[in-house]
Amino acid sequence: MKRDTHKPTGPTQRMLRVGELVRHALAQLFSRGEIEDPLLEGKVITVPEVRMTPDLKLANAYVMPLGGEGADEVVAALNRHHKFIRGRIAPELDLKFAPDLKFFVDNTFEEFGKIDALLRSERVQRDLRDDEDDE
Repeated sequence: MKRDTHKPTGPTQRMLRVGELVRHALAQLFSRGEIEDPLLEGKVITVPEVRMTPDLKLANAYVMPLGGEGADEVVAALNRHHKFIRGRIAPELDLKFAPDLKFFVDNTFEEFGKIDALLRSERVQRDLRDDEDDE
């Protein structure tokens, strides 16, 4: 009898749950301003998404400073302090092992802006009007 070797293509429920735990812990840490770094002083950092690896050993955190200014510098500063951040959020996670952290610039807002601009373009609006006329 052959075993089913099909692996799920998307994240598991556990990966999503742990990612959300890490996201909340990071957001709380950033709001408290506990990281001492001149680049991070006074910055409001949002954490829209955290993606976990299947073994839950690595958390890829996508972040964006409010307004998007200096995003690359903020991410570089967070990556420099990743061990400190890991130590600060580990007690809140209630996991056997705290995941290592890597920070990336979140580009979803930029992508949403491109899609919104495309949907508002005259060409798309014309196509939508043509579809309404056909009905």
